[in-house]
Amino acid sequence: MANLSPGFRGRTRDAEPTLPPGQYLAHDFPVLSAGPTPKVPTERYEFAVTTETGEKRTWSWDELMALPAETPTVDIHCVTKWSKLGTTWKGVSLDTLFADVESAADYAMAHSYGGYTTNLPLEDLLDGQAWLVYEFDGEPLHPEHGGPVRLLVPHLYFWKSAKWVRGIQLMLDDEPGFWEAAGYHDYGDPWREQRYQGD
Repeated sequence: MANLSPGFRGRTRDAEPTLPPGQYLAHDFPVLSAGPTPKVPTERYEFAVTTETGEKRTWSWDELMALPAETPTVDIHCVTKWSKLGTTWKGVSLDTLFADVESAADYAMAHSYGGYTTNLPLEDLLDGQAWLVYEFDGEPLHPEHGGPVRLLVPHLYFWKSAKWVRGIQLMLDDEPGFWEAAGYHDYGDPWREQRYQGD
């Protein structure tokens, strides 16, 4: 019989983290990008929402910082199979940015500095489900993780949380973004393991 320290009980089954199917728990923060890391000084940063009629609303860095901030703590899941639990961010809810936007659109395309795009149903960006985040774990968001600002949509695979986001275009019809056109799933629900088209 092994010698155990007093009070040792081991890890109960209930203590195991709950992960979507096919995922493993990462303790670091892997960096995966499709191209070079854009360097976007905050004094040049601008975020825009453009409606399907072409109406455009923009926020500078200072205007974004002046909006009410939230600090969501969420689990994130990458399509490459790592998950990171209990991550804490700081940013602005998309509900705040869309409060005065009038649109009949059902879909959105996120655009990033560097040219990356990803498509999402508009309803997945609203009702407290998505943020523009600029801090991670109390520090300014590092460029390799999408700083100065990235989209955070934690209930979908992390490629939908576009790094270096510079705008959201509202659309009446769905269109594939960068990875979706390359064969990734159009929606990307980690709990349904929607990694690629046909999943």
